[in-house]
Amino acid sequence: MEILSDWRLRVLRDAPPAAGGRYVLYWMIGARRPTWNLALDRAVDWADQLGLPLVVLEALRADYRWASDRFHRFVLDGMRDNAQAFAAARISYHPYLETAPREGRGLLQALAADAAVVVTDRTPVFDLAGVVESAVRVLDVAGVPVRFEAIDGYGIVPLDAPATTFPTAYAFRRYLQRALPGFLETRPRATLLNDRDRRLPGGMPAAVTDRWPAATRWIDAPDLSSLVLDHDVTVAPFVGGEAAGRAALATFVSDRLDRYVDDRSHPDEDLGSNLSPYLHFGQLSSHEVVWRILDHYGWTPDRLSSTVNGAKEGWWGLPPAAEAFLDQVITWRELGGNASRRDDYTRYESLPSWAQATLQKHASDPRLVVYTLDAFDAATTHDPIWNAAQRQLAREGRLHNYMRMLWGKKILEWTASPREALDVMVELNNRYALDGRDPNSYSGIFWVLGRYDRPWGPERPIFGTIRYMTSDSAARKLRLKQYVRRYGETGSLL
Repeated sequence: MEILSDWRLRVLRDAPPAAGGRYVLYWMIGARRPTWNLALDRAVDWADQLGLPLVVLEALRADYRWASDRFHRFVLDGMRDNAQAFAAARISYHPYLETAPREGRGLLQALAADAAVVVTDRTPVFDLAGVVESAVRVLDVAGVPVRFEAIDGYGIVPLDAPATTFPTAYAFRRYLQRALPGFLETRPRATLLNDRDRRLPGGMPAAVTDRWPAATRWIDAPDLSSLVLDHDVTVAPFVGGEAAGRAALATFVSDRLDRYVDDRSHPDEDLGSNLSPYLHFGQLSSHEVVWRILDHYGWTPDRLSSTVNGAKEGWWGLPPAAEAFLDQVITWRELGGNASRRDDYTRYESLPSWAQATLQKHASDPRLVVYTLDAFDAATTHDPIWNAAQRQLAREGRLHNYMRMLWGKKILEWTASPREALDVMVELNNRYALDGRDPNSYSGIFWVLGRYDRPWGPERPIFGTIRYMTSDSAARKLRLKQYVRRYGETGSLL
């Protein structure tokens, strides 16, 4: 069995494989995909070493915060892909959907009781780390004598590898330029092993399926109205799942990547990768994304620069567009994962001291206008550009990167205090964005308030020395006419 580095492997219950265990259980919670998945690779290796079947459990709770048709449908799309992939690979797969809060309680314990080893994902996304900690406590109380491991497949660099958290992207990039070559070649399997039958003989235990039936009827069901969800947050106009994520990646590489530097800031163009929802839900691996880019250019490690200077370009030995995108998917995405090591990374107090000081100094400055959360949510501000951005977020579950920055800066300007601005940004982003509730998403929100940035002059009302942005300057610099028409009040797609 391949030995994972100590940075990737976290042993949650240090015990030998349980004697008499009937299978190895992979509890899929963060890496919801059948390939490019280090945790699944680990579970397969355990099953082969022990000569046991493999059972994959993928469950979806009913009562997570901001639960909606949008998020449920995206995960269910992924379950459809996973069911097909695991059936073809002859691996037992149990997709489960709670139809009421706490209905799934006891499912993991029931499956773990007959397992030799339990493997799960270690991920900093949303509240999943807390879910795993709770599961370990439940198994301890129940006296289930099973080995329990969590595998970090979140990014190219393991979450625990850096010795500290970094205050800026520049500082983190300098670290990456030293450390990344040592981690780059640790790749998950690109295909799901199908060299033997790893299914559980006789199928899933009736005691499990009778009480917690497979989510088969929900996987393709268009109507989720009987579930206790936020039905006002409607299904996104694109599908979830590994197949759709991989198709989006292929389209980006073939059609958009070469223009990524020159035109991606213009909202009238749709030149972003559109990969962040698939990365957030674990339906696509950053390892696959990075290696798809590198292989596209025939890249080899000898092209890496020996200079460690934190520069955004020139280190990979690739065209500027490719280097810019790799900086986004590695530096900025994994910088969010790095921040998540702080217990307070989602709280206002995690802002750098200079940002807190300047915001506090100007917290009582008069505002020309103050909007309520409901007004922001309904996109009824006086600014048509901001309203267009909010409507894109509410309708599609995504927001153009430049518009996300402007969207946040205006919320800071139009709320009664910076703390209230943070609350509004978090609520709107996490309610609507398919890549919300993610460390990388929090990085973007907190950047609005100074995280990973520096003081900017001149000092201004409300902002102090926080970087300032306006809709007027955006309209002068960017092509916005079609964007504002597309996300206008009538919903026109002109």
